[in-house]
Amino acid sequence: MQGDTQYLSAESLETLKFELAELKSKTLPDISHRIDEAKQQGDLSENAEYHQAREDMSWAQGRLQELEEIINNAQIITRNPKSQGTIELGSTISVKINGATKQYQIVGQQESKPAEGLISNESPLGRAFMGHEAGDEVEVMVPAGKQVYKVVSVA
Repeated sequence: MQGDTQYLSAESLETLKFELAELKSKTLPDISHRIDEAKQQGDLSENAEYHQAREDMSWAQGRLQELEEIINNAQIITRNPKSQGTIELGSTISVKINGATKQYQIVGQQESKPAEGLISNESPLGRAFMGHEAGDEVEVMVPAGKQVYKVVSVA
């Protein structure tokens, strides 16, 4: 992930910044305090609280690095007004497949939640939709075979 552009909505970027600040100001100091308290109990080899606090610290430090990397490489998703009607990052689209209509929003990988209709621009489905317009048929290879989506609308 080093140096990769992370496409995010402005809201998601603010949420990640808040999480980072909380991690630095509250979570890490709390864990450090727990480690200090556990050390004062003596023998660390059989001290479950100490070992759990060390595991928590390891996770928190890893998450801190991950958040800093995402935030430092963040690019806010903005729609280009000249590309009206063309599917791009940030587009909300309506498609038909097998008689059913589905809605998707094309987002960066950090915001991807396929079950909620938020699909990454880097996913096979998201990549296939990019650059298409309403009326286009888009073929996507999925584990079950080739699926054909008809783009109904792009917003």
